[in-house]
Amino acid sequence: MRIAVIGGGPGGLYLAALVKQLSPSWDITVWERNAPDDTFGFGVVFSDETLDGIAQADPVVYAAMSAEFARWTDIDVRYGGRTLTSGGHGFAALGRKRLLQILQGRCAELDVDVRYRTEAPDVRELAAEYDLVVAADGVRSAVREQFADHFATDLDERHCRYMWLATDKVLEAFTFVVDTHDFGALQVHAYPFDATRSTVIVEMPEASWRAAGFADAASRELPRGASDEASVRRCEELLADHLDGHRLFANNSRWIRFTTVRNKTWRHGNIVLLGDAAHTAHFSIGSGTKLAMEDALALAACLHENSGIHQALAAYEAERRPVVESTQRAAQASLEWFEDIGRYTGQAPEQFAFNLLTRSRRVTYENLRSRDAAFVEVSDAWFADSDPGAGAGAGAVEARGDQAYVPPMFRPYRLGPVDLANRVVVPPMTTGTAVQGVPGAFDQAHLTALAFGGAGVVFAGMTAVGPEGRPGLGSPGMYDDRQESAWRGITSTVREVAPAALGIQLTHAGRRAARTEPGPDGRSRPLGAADQWPVMSASAIAWDDESLEPYEAGRDDLALVAEQFAQAAARADRVGFDVLELQYGHGHLISSFLSPLTNKRTDEYGGDLAGRLRFPLEVLAAVRTVWPRTKALVVRISAYDWADGGTSGDDAVAIARALVAAGADAIDVSTGEVVAHEQPAYGRSYQTPFADLIRNATGVPVIAVGGISTYDDVNSILLAGRADLCAVGRAHLHDPMWTLHAAAAQDYRGPGTAWPAPWQAGSGKPPGARSDRVAPRLHLLRRPAEETHQRWRPAAAPRLSVVTGGA
Repeated sequence: MRIAVIGGGPGGLYLAALVKQLSPSWDITVWERNAPDDTFGFGVVFSDETLDGIAQADPVVYAAMSAEFARWTDIDVRYGGRTLTSGGHGFAALGRKRLLQILQGRCAELDVDVRYRTEAPDVRELAAEYDLVVAADGVRSAVREQFADHFATDLDERHCRYMWLATDKVLEAFTFVVDTHDFGALQVHAYPFDATRSTVIVEMPEASWRAAGFADAASRELPRGASDEASVRRCEELLADHLDGHRLFANNSRWIRFTTVRNKTWRHGNIVLLGDAAHTAHFSIGSGTKLAMEDALALAACLHENSGIHQALAAYEAERRPVVESTQRAAQASLEWFEDIGRYTGQAPEQFAFNLLTRSRRVTYENLRSRDAAFVEVSDAWFADSDPGAGAGAGAVEARGDQAYVPPMFRPYRLGPVDLANRVVVPPMTTGTAVQGVPGAFDQAHLTALAFGGAGVVFAGMTAVGPEGRPGLGSPGMYDDRQESAWRGITSTVREVAPAALGIQLTHAGRRAARTEPGPDGRSRPLGAADQWPVMSASAIAWDDESLEPYEAGRDDLALVAEQFAQAAARADRVGFDVLELQYGHGHLISSFLSPLTNKRTDEYGGDLAGRLRFPLEVLAAVRTVWPRTKALVVRISAYDWADGGTSGDDAVAIARALVAAGADAIDVSTGEVVAHEQPAYGRSYQTPFADLIRNATGVPVIAVGGISTYDDVNSILLAGRADLCAVGRAHLHDPMWTLHAAAAQDYRGPGTAWPAPWQAGSGKPPGARSDRVAPRLHLLRRPAEETHQRWRPAAAPRLSVVTGGA
């Protein structure tokens, strides 16, 4: 087989070496337009997982790399005049120039034809002459551009400006620096990579970067390979307190924006993309070199394991794409966190450091606790002492073994005037079993089981304020005496056996009324003609092509709906609910007024956001006149429509402010379900960033909801300050005792949640298979415990006065 590799960076060289090892008779040619000693960038960071793969695939390369690694386990967060350290992470770094030298030497040993200072022939010529063409030509891949329509490339250029630099100050750990100046925030990602130098990436949000005066320097034309020395010197001044007299050094260093590269496919005939040509992930998560070398390993293996090129390339993409997309999701969350860092620079150092370390959602509360329990205990202590939302009993301490321990989720919280035992919410989940709006036996069993489960507040499913506002035939209502009586019986029974606060969500489904319960595909459909009733909305826009067109609500309709909400709220109060939630999201009637995609009105209830807010505020005012101030009032919104032209983040912040100013105690922050053509980015805790946005932009109490299913995620969200409460829905359907089981799993016993007395015998973890086995001692000498904190302290670290070659 003949293979052409375009690009002699780490990915291309590593692929050539691995393939040549597996198949020495294959003809492999690498084209690299730069000289062997030309390199841009400084240090490269590797994870233990990647290094394990390199060690297995090519022990020669691994031995050469590991002999020169800088290794450490600590992360330092320098913020607010303090340095907080989290250990147990495990890093290894190497100079990029040295890595290239190792790979170049390995290719020479294996007789790979590497052509330096040579532009590759046209890719079409190579594809005709060679069995396989590998495009490892970087983020600005010419090969990818040549076939852009086929690869369907998406280039997402982000907002922050950043610059790669180095310093002769040898850091002892991965170091995040976040400083605030009169121009805004400046952040640094820095780490050592050999005995003499450290990589320093300076990053700034666009607004801060311009306010700091960097735009003028960046606008000057620079020759290829030259650096923006004026900006480098300015950064040196700004970071003087952290550099301790050391210098910053440049190598083709200039301000750039990060571009996330995504491709619909990575292969075209016998051409395949590798590394940055195929994908990128923000540097705050991991190295592009790491991903490229993992690609190379997978591609070499697939070429060896499959009988034909097309089968091999298909196997390579099938294997690598899920890994890359997972990394990109984490990197996107991290990237956006740093873009919006101004939200968090008012946090206390303890919370800020925890927030930073868990920003990608890959590192979590339990994960950090297992790495460095002392670090999490500092954050826990701050949370216990300083959380402004804590309710009665916040200072209580419960014992786990011989340590004081209260997970964040079991700290009390005051929701408006209502004290909750913990921060877990069971959100409204309809059962679809009511008859003529009257809840029955299943609704009672459903609410009772969930209230037994230990959550702080449990909501009854979305309940219609009028017959025409029911989502479907089985939806419960709160608009006549039979329904009120049935609800009173349910709440009375629940209160006899469970301590949870009880809530109910009121809604008018608008154009989403008169539909079936969702089927196996998750979709509901319009009821048949015999069961259908007229539906209304802010504007006459059907939900989808299958749905009837709603009529546009007139003034009399709006007055009636406001009155229905007020009457239903009064009934909910008489029934005994502690918390009322108004459904202003998910495409229901009031949601249709808020979103510009569904509100095309030209009267005072449409137009700009103030007009679109008019009716929602009228309903809230009507409810507020009857709902007691001694009970909590929550409003759920769709903070983002997942569709072009819909509700934006800025809109959501303004909506939340307006609703709280009008009397809401908290905002339940959901997203989507406003238009049928939405494209949500589903995933774990995927809606939490919108709760985070509203809470940290406004100070408004928020409930996070959507894809939250583990107690670890709940603790992470709360301690990082992304939300005040967490709604856990489907996990409670899977296990109505979810909150109690979360307490048992964390070995927590205290007032934050309590098992029903008759079930106390089941409150411990049940024994499992082989749980009674005691392992014998099989080591003559005990292995020393791995140190939590390891710093990089090379034997000799001389000062450098000049950096040459760019490594």
